[in-house]
Amino acid sequence: MTEKVVIAGAGHAAGQLVASLKQQKFAGQIVLVGDEPYLPYQRPPLSKKFLSGDMPVERLYVKPASFYDDPQIELRLETLITEIDRDSKTLKTDSGDITYDKLILALGSKVRRLAIEGADLDGVHYLRSIADVDGIHAELQHKKNAVIVGAGYIGLEVAAVIRQLGLAVTVVEMADRVMSRVVSPEISDFYQIEHTTQGVKLRLSTGIAAFRGEGRISAVETAEGELIPADFVVVGIGIVPNVELASDAGLTVEDGIVVNDQCQTSDPNIYAVGDCTTHPNSIYDRRLRLESVHNALEQAKTAVSNICSKETHYSQVPWFWSDQYDLKLQIAGLSTGYDDIVIRGNPADRSFACLYLKDSKLIATDAVNSPKEFVHSKTLIAARTVVDRDKLADTKVPLKELY
Repeated sequence: MTEKVVIAGAGHAAGQLVASLKQQKFAGQIVLVGDEPYLPYQRPPLSKKFLSGDMPVERLYVKPASFYDDPQIELRLETLITEIDRDSKTLKTDSGDITYDKLILALGSKVRRLAIEGADLDGVHYLRSIADVDGIHAELQHKKNAVIVGAGYIGLEVAAVIRQLGLAVTVVEMADRVMSRVVSPEISDFYQIEHTTQGVKLRLSTGIAAFRGEGRISAVETAEGELIPADFVVVGIGIVPNVELASDAGLTVEDGIVVNDQCQTSDPNIYAVGDCTTHPNSIYDRRLRLESVHNALEQAKTAVSNICSKETHYSQVPWFWSDQYDLKLQIAGLSTGYDDIVIRGNPADRSFACLYLKDSKLIATDAVNSPKEFVHSKTLIAARTVVDRDKLADTKVPLKELY
């Protein structure tokens, strides 16, 4: 019988884990351990509404403080986990040991950092936490020139918010197009035009050599030696999974903590969920590590169901989203390896979708201000059936008629 579940991590997935344990009528003790001073909170709004000032910090929380006011729940915030002792089923922290019957690792990820000259100058920021946004907010008050390093989701979302606040924004990206890792050239072109129209300067195919300044950044030096004026910089070049605790404990780690479709690690008493994991996906017939809120929440529900002896297997169509200006990009599936693309709708109308096919089967969709295409695409992708290309392109044919 499981009497005590310890959750290592206090992010979005951790909040869902606590909620799911209560929903499943788990009767034992729940201990949540996190190194930040905050209750479990959502990260996506950090680069969107929270950065713009349109969302108070209280609305970031997955659940209000009153939700955790329960004798069954123990919060151990501002607590650093230092070791997992699997033999004694103990989590070692900087404020004492915590024993467990079942341990759930919801360790998340950390930002990838630039190792270049000047990286430690004041005014160089990353964005992963509430504290990070607080630091950027302080810059927005009296600064004029912002440089964003990286043109992925985070970089472009930050660029859009800061530009709308009236600052001059330059985005520097090593690749030859924006969001190159996750979308097609067609989507990249659309967003490049949008950002340029909004007044953002895009510097593509451009590397960074150094950050320059005396104590505080004043310019970004490109690989070609050009100096771009910068009152502050936000670096958004991706994230890496937090796997060190798991690896040191001898759990199987391969680009993430390896879990099965029940979210169980190589130790039957330890589960893992969210960004830090790699899991099998039957839809794509391969292992995936996903940086996705949907994945984190659904894995959390799966792990709890299995801990509570309700056997559940996780395999779903991944999905993601990005808000930039008045554009909502919703991505269903993974387009890697597509051999055909169908444009549904007209990009000039600011509402269209790119549908990616492989062997005449829909494997992914990028929907811009097209929620119906996004929703129905998820069902088509999961079905893995051959689809009619002409019908996909015909906006008069609802996608729901194709499954």
